[in-house]
Amino acid sequence: MTDHFPDPDLNVRDVTAILEEFTMFFIRLPSVERLSFTTVSALHTLSRFGPMRLTELTATQQMTQPAITQMVRRLEDDGLLERRDDPRDARAVLIQLTSRGAQVIEARRAARVERLASLFDLLSPEERATIAAVVPALAHVIALASTPELSVHPQVSESTEQHPESPQVQE
Repeated sequence: MTDHFPDPDLNVRDVTAILEEFTMFFIRLPSVERLSFTTVSALHTLSRFGPMRLTELTATQQMTQPAITQMVRRLEDDGLLERRDDPRDARAVLIQLTSRGAQVIEARRAARVERLASLFDLLSPEERATIAAVVPALAHVIALASTPELSVHPQVSESTEQHPESPQVQE
């Protein structure tokens, strides 16, 4: 990979380094409902996309099928996930968040918001304005990365489109 980027005012290598550092800090912000990163990732995936088959959940995580099966069983035992029949295929089951699982995601988000707000209060008005200005651009990058041609994750199938009966919590 080259360090040459078409826009001299945007150093993608620096942006990447800062985002990596911010991500490491950000994912560790919540001091409530401490869970492993893989567990949190699976819960967030289900909160965002709704119920999905185990194979589809596996495709969104960087885990093997046996490892995710074991994690799902543990989360079921903990009351955070549940299985239900797939209405589109009687042979299959869907994994979904329970209300307790949705509460865990929301508690983590609330703790993260509170902590970030206290840190943002320490910034100058200009720094806060800069962060506010970049939010739409980052949202656009996320939208671009979600398109089938540019996606970094397997596409969500029809069976995992957002379901109105499932809690749709995002962190």
